[in-house]
Amino acid sequence: MKKDSKIYIAGHRGMVGSAVWRALEAAGFNNLIGKTSKELDLRNQTEVNSFIIDEKPDAIIDAAARVGGILANNEFPYQFLMENMQIQNNLIHSAYENDISKFIFLGSSCIYPKLAEQPLKEEYLLTASLEPTNEWYAIAKISGVKLCEAIRNQFGRDFVSLMPTNLYGSFDNFDLKTSHVLPAMIRKFHEAKENNHATVTLWGSGAPKREFLHVDDMAKAIIFALENKLPEHLYNVGTGIDITIRQLAENIQKEVGHTGKIDWDTTKPDGTPRKLLDVSKLNNLGWTSKINLQSGIKITYDWFLKNIEKVKEVKM
Repeated sequence: MKKDSKIYIAGHRGMVGSAVWRALEAAGFNNLIGKTSKELDLRNQTEVNSFIIDEKPDAIIDAAARVGGILANNEFPYQFLMENMQIQNNLIHSAYENDISKFIFLGSSCIYPKLAEQPLKEEYLLTASLEPTNEWYAIAKISGVKLCEAIRNQFGRDFVSLMPTNLYGSFDNFDLKTSHVLPAMIRKFHEAKENNHATVTLWGSGAPKREFLHVDDMAKAIIFALENKLPEHLYNVGTGIDITIRQLAENIQKEVGHTGKIDWDTTKPDGTPRKLLDVSKLNNLGWTSKINLQSGIKITYDWFLKNIEKVKEVKM
């Protein structure tokens, strides 16, 4: 991929898309395209196809999705399944129809079975049942992975799927109803600190283990996939290191400076007991993560503090 190659980043204003945009610019790429949801409705097949025909990018990075945590997945199953399939299918089909040479599809580690052997290998896909609390999103993403694989196998296109572990970082979503665990904890501990170090209530037992990847590392993995022709269709992207939710909470509490009590609400679901990715395939090709979790938490909390007024506009 040349530095002046035209690259369309779907979802360029989201946490992942904006990180990819910054990383591409830093790497010298100077022909980037992005459209807001008001300018281009990715759920509309006609709009998407017309846009791809007009722009004819050399590469498409699909960082657009409807995302959220356990609560959001449980409350909006139809939207999580339908809207994500609409977005990805429109982009993938238009890329195929218009001979786009490179397509990078971003999924999630939730595509793997709930009780699969750890760490999770790419070949575990579709070998057992999914975690019920996020199966709607997972099924949508699995269909995207298989669609890219089908196009790659049948037509020889360079379509690649990257499956990141739990992402976090600057421009994250801190809405307590729709955010993922790490940004939700940052906001909860910060607001409790501001409220005389009030008790913080967290879902579950704190026992499940999760892996976290800073979004800037994810962006560099995407650039790695963009600049290289990878031999397979599916790659895990993560650190290869996990931590219990209880340990995560204690680390964030320390960084924020909250000294109050943590109350674990065990009436709420834990989700998958453990979710650690085997990242050896991508590591062996030359990409590895660089930002450790504690440094990443500090970076994210610093961003939160600098943008707190904007964050507070999102109601709890």
